[in-house]
Amino acid sequence: MITGKPILNTSNLMLQVIYGLILGVALQFYFFGWGVIYQITLALITGIAAEIIFLKIRKKSIDVIKDNSAALTAILLAISIPSIAPWWIVVLGTSFAIIFGKQLYGGLGSNPLNPAMLGYAFLLISFPLEMTRWTSSFLSFGEGLNVIFSSINIDALSSATRLEEAKFALMEGEVFNPIQIDQTVWINLGFLFGGVYLFYKKVITWQIPLSFLAGIIVMSALLMLVDSDHAMGPVFHLFHGATMLGAFFILTDPVSSSTTPRGRLIFGFLIGILVIIIRTYGSYPDGVAFAVLLLNIAVPLIDYYSKPKVFGR
Repeated sequence: MITGKPILNTSNLMLQVIYGLILGVALQFYFFGWGVIYQITLALITGIAAEIIFLKIRKKSIDVIKDNSAALTAILLAISIPSIAPWWIVVLGTSFAIIFGKQLYGGLGSNPLNPAMLGYAFLLISFPLEMTRWTSSFLSFGEGLNVIFSSINIDALSSATRLEEAKFALMEGEVFNPIQIDQTVWINLGFLFGGVYLFYKKVITWQIPLSFLAGIIVMSALLMLVDSDHAMGPVFHLFHGATMLGAFFILTDPVSSSTTPRGRLIFGFLIGILVIIIRTYGSYPDGVAFAVLLLNIAVPLIDYYSKPKVFGR
């Protein structure tokens, strides 16, 4: 059995989650280049600034910033958006996540929704063009600067994700190879190893990640049986999109997720089902953000009906 020293301090817990992201982020940098670093830097500056400003407005001590929650939210949002998105996308999204996803509810511990996913959903709905332009090439230091901070044409750099390619191919009746190992597969493997690290450090428990992955496997396999013309198999869904990032770093947010053991199993499993439904029949290629937010809303109900029975009653 893998064991590790429990992380009790909030600041240390957030840092451990950030450490767990390192391999996945390093692989993003390896494949996509300096745009990844610029987005993370912009998000960190914006997130910490927005947190400090609203702590001042609420007349709270800015020492709260030391809990590293704003930094984690900023990083999660930055690595979820395209590395070639204009600078104002990550600044606007991070500000929205901190202000409307966290501070207006009273700060860390009071937010019912995952702040990073709230910011991401806001950007995707408001700016679908900028949020669906991805690159498959490495951008150098100077190229990243030009793409993100200048008004140069990025159409030549943009390309569809594998989820988008799969959905389009199935809609058009074209042949699609789901076995191809591309950048997204390696990045998902990086976040998977990061999740193992979080298990080792006892930062997260097993219920939510495993039930989420089980929901993806069950629902994708079921759709393959009943509607193979519009569905991809479990292996493809497990290693494309934001599957592993969602499983270990987003769904496991201790504030907005279910708090009971049975509730965590229900919470993760239902999100997995929703992700596959959105990916298969929805307008957006990935569904992690929307599925997480929908189940965040249902957490009080899930917790109420999954409370363990008191001994003797």
